[in-house]
Amino acid sequence: MGVTGTGTLEVPRSALADTVLERLVAAYGPAADPERAVSMRAYMKDVAPFLGLTTPARRALSRTVLQGTPRPDEADCTAIALRCWELPEREYHYFAVDYLRRHVTRCSSGFLPVTRHLITTVPWWDTVDLLAAHVVGGLVAADPKLTADMDAWIADDDLWVARTALLHQLRYKEQTDTGRLFAYCLRQSGHPDFFIRKAIGWCLREYAKTDADAVRDFLAGERGRFAPLSVREALKNIGA
Repeated sequence: MGVTGTGTLEVPRSALADTVLERLVAAYGPAADPERAVSMRAYMKDVAPFLGLTTPARRALSRTVLQGTPRPDEADCTAIALRCWELPEREYHYFAVDYLRRHVTRCSSGFLPVTRHLITTVPWWDTVDLLAAHVVGGLVAADPKLTADMDAWIADDDLWVARTALLHQLRYKEQTDTGRLFAYCLRQSGHPDFFIRKAIGWCLREYAKTDADAVRDFLAGERGRFAPLSVREALKNIGA
């Protein structure tokens, strides 16, 4: 399967993944809070069941799970992420996202299809946005040839894939490809979905921290093409 491909992904063999998943389930399961899980699931619009772990508790348990484990290679990252995603409770997905954020530099451009699978499987902003900014963004920064994939993703019918393309430069600051950023925003300026319109405003607002004048000038020239939500979000910290 190519970098831009979709389809079934095989979970590679990984002794590290075996260890991590065994420890993870043993640590997270007994700490579950069913009452809190109900409210967490409702807050996330019923996208997935929850164990009911607070973020501090979950991360403390995760540190225990990973204590003494070696640095992963790409196969380990793939196996851990895909196996976590096979578990229904959302906290396991959060563990995988945190793990990939920490170890994205261990992965090559060939990891992009795995990330796309995670983005499009049980998708919601809570996992997609972190994968976009920290994992996809890291992969593209390390291998600029992947910008061609982002050019394809921004036109994708899956709104979460398009949102990822919009947000992948979120942490680039002075390294932002401004022409591509603005072109992506224009490409999706007429999208009817809240999550795309919000992402347009968010990525422009973030870049405005680096070059406020560029964002103002861009919107001044193209404002009529954007939803009020996108403009409002983009200018939130810098004014018109």
